[in-house]
Amino acid sequence: MEKILFDYLAHHIDLSDDEKQIIRDLSLIQSFKKGTILLEEGKKSKDFYFVLKGCLRRYYLKDGVQRTTEFYTELESLTPVCIIDGSPSAYTISCEEDTVLLIGNEKNNAEAFARFPRFESLCRVMSEQLAAKTKTEFDEFKNSTPEERYLSLVENRPALLQRVPQHQLASYLGLTPQSLSRLRKRLIQK
Repeated sequence: MEKILFDYLAHHIDLSDDEKQIIRDLSLIQSFKKGTILLEEGKKSKDFYFVLKGCLRRYYLKDGVQRTTEFYTELESLTPVCIIDGSPSAYTISCEEDTVLLIGNEKNNAEAFARFPRFESLCRVMSEQLAAKTKTEFDEFKNSTPEERYLSLVENRPALLQRVPQHQLASYLGLTPQSLSRLRKRLIQK
């Protein structure tokens, strides 16, 4: 899993052997089984996540129904809002597959920044990119029809169609499972 992380970071920064060892020494990589709840609604957390392998799902519980708002797969990061504002989480984060994560928090970030000063600027650049990506995806979602959202998913994240259950995909797209089935059938007939 280290190789995946180092290859990803190499797109942003050339790491020295000493810097790679610092990352290893921090022991940030952890494995979780499918079904593990990383953060439960109403709880607080100080951890943020970077997916090396597997799939995370963020969902809200509304009127007893899980409403999926995002999936995070390989090389995607997730910083729960509760880290930033200190409030209890409004949503749950679960592992939808056996998952390997890089887990960070304020404490190990401070240690990493002290031992590896370039890491702070790298994190800032990556955070800015993530914020821009999130805003763009939100705008696209708000301005698209269910069919356009589905077609975008097929084009941009086709693996999700095989990796997560249809009822979760439907929720993610803002549809009922029955509406998603009808939409798929209609598209196949075209």
